[in-house]
Amino acid sequence: MANNTDITARLGIAQPIVQGPFGGGISTAELVAAVGEAGGLGSFGAYTYSPNEIEGIARDIRALNNRPFALNLWVSDHDRGGDRLTAEQFDAAWKIFEPLYAEFGLDKPVPPIRYFHGFDKQVEALMEARPAAFSFVFGIPKASILAECSRRGITTIGAVTTLAEAEAMDAAGVDVILATGFEAAGHRPSFLGSAELSLMGTLTLTRLITSRINRPVIAAGGIVDRAGIEAALSLGASAAQLGTAFLACKESGTTQPHRDALFSAEARHTVLTRTYSGRLARGIPNRLIEALTPYADKLPPFPIEVWFTSPLRKAAAAQGRTDFLALYAGQGAPLLKHRDVASLMASLSTPT
Repeated sequence: MANNTDITARLGIAQPIVQGPFGGGISTAELVAAVGEAGGLGSFGAYTYSPNEIEGIARDIRALNNRPFALNLWVSDHDRGGDRLTAEQFDAAWKIFEPLYAEFGLDKPVPPIRYFHGFDKQVEALMEARPAAFSFVFGIPKASILAECSRRGITTIGAVTTLAEAEAMDAAGVDVILATGFEAAGHRPSFLGSAELSLMGTLTLTRLITSRINRPVIAAGGIVDRAGIEAALSLGASAAQLGTAFLACKESGTTQPHRDALFSAEARHTVLTRTYSGRLARGIPNRLIEALTPYADKLPPFPIEVWFTSPLRKAAAAQGRTDFLALYAGQGAPLLKHRDVASLMASLSTPT
């Protein structure tokens, strides 16, 4: 496997391997630092964090080592109607969730003052933190943000799901394009069209972009081993991003039941669903998906949907259950073999 690529040279990493950023508290400083120590680029998903917390995250990572790392944010921080609900809308949504809350003995929640932290303030904190890379999903930051990142020496990495989105990233001057195929775990970061109509496979998308756009490309989606990385590099990618493989490692913030599910027969079948958050994401089918799918057109928009499901996930995790967890998993999960970063990274750099 070629270790000297545009990405490794630009970011000062030893291997063309990027750890996918995990939101919702699943990223940890320990995971990011461990990936960096092994020669890859660790990433921290920070879209649910306040500006002060983002600065703290960067300090925590740097306290462990001085390796390059990326911080990740969501450019589009809420869907239409996702900033507030009227009392009537809140009560209508509650009727959907009330039976599920009752199973865990949970009371009706009180609406928060706000459902999310705004992107503009988050990105200001990110730039003050000065990570080696700023990766982002669900859109393109405005030109002034990209220019300031360039001035501060922060490499920008934009996620795309179609060639048209890659062309938009290129035109905006984004440094690196992340080509994420529908095989990937987690959210589909489409921003020019609906996620359901932007389902291209990783290899096809990577080849299309590398053949038409002269910028470094990171391939993501369904890649969990050395063979997958080599396939991506052979199609012109400068690096590969692995999500599920790192999600399965003990250094991540996943629960043990979630990790066990990734290594189980259940992981042979994954689905795309909007029930986790209100945005399309890939995970292992469970009762949460089964219970909410019939109400798909009545569920509150992102991120309010996340807020309603969060107490269910926490209660299930406390009981060691997986039926109400957001079981993010990519289609490559059946290939998983490693449960810690050191052994995983060693396998990615050593012929099998």
